[in-house]
Amino acid sequence: MTKGEAVSDHVTKGYRDRLDEGRRAMAHLIHVWHERNGWSHKVLPALADALDLGRVHNSQISNLRNGKLASPGPEVFLALGQANAILDAGLDPIQDHLAEVHPDLLKVLKVSAVPVISANGKPLGAGQLLEIFVGLAPLPPGFDWRIDPMEAAALSAALADCLCRGQSWRQCRDQLMSAYPVGKTQRRERFAAVMAGLRDYSAEELDGEFLDLHATYLSLDGQNGATPAAFLDELRRRLPFKATLSDQPE
Repeated sequence: MTKGEAVSDHVTKGYRDRLDEGRRAMAHLIHVWHERNGWSHKVLPALADALDLGRVHNSQISNLRNGKLASPGPEVFLALGQANAILDAGLDPIQDHLAEVHPDLLKVLKVSAVPVISANGKPLGAGQLLEIFVGLAPLPPGFDWRIDPMEAAALSAALADCLCRGQSWRQCRDQLMSAYPVGKTQRRERFAAVMAGLRDYSAEELDGEFLDLHATYLSLDGQNGATPAAFLDELRRRLPFKATLSDQPE
């Protein structure tokens, strides 16, 4: 965003609109972060408590995720930012401590502990999370695919068609399940159901799954989606054409 665009944005957008957008963006980030890792809303508070990173309660995470926490205190962002930095550093430095004080949490994090990374490749800190919450900063790359709920079912079908490459689910099941990099049983079962045509991903589920779905595509030697964004474009090109409002006759 240029300086002129930033000034224009401040002039045309009231603070209530900005706060509302920020709260919704943070809700989306928290939801996708948890979806991507297969976490319950208890994981981050447990990590913050186990390592004395700050105070954040299960209910606060749940309300952040639902866009219902209007004014969280600074300790919430401190806890989330520090937890994110810990996850980015890997589990080795904290493994022995967690094994002693919270072995169940360690088991969960060993399955998946993906941090939230900014555009410069560094984990988002407390200040950056606060800026997102108040509408002063955009969501980081990989957390805002802008998948519309109305296109989720069609994208699910396009995804299955792309990954199965014209084969039946029985023919490609073993190859796809080997390529899908997620270890969590619930997510693997959901992926299999979508590939078999038994259910569709929701827009939020696609947001949470998309990096792993792209990794699956690359593992299968996909050629037309070198980046996640390019892969999403490739899937959208497979969707049935739908006229936009601008295409409608006057």
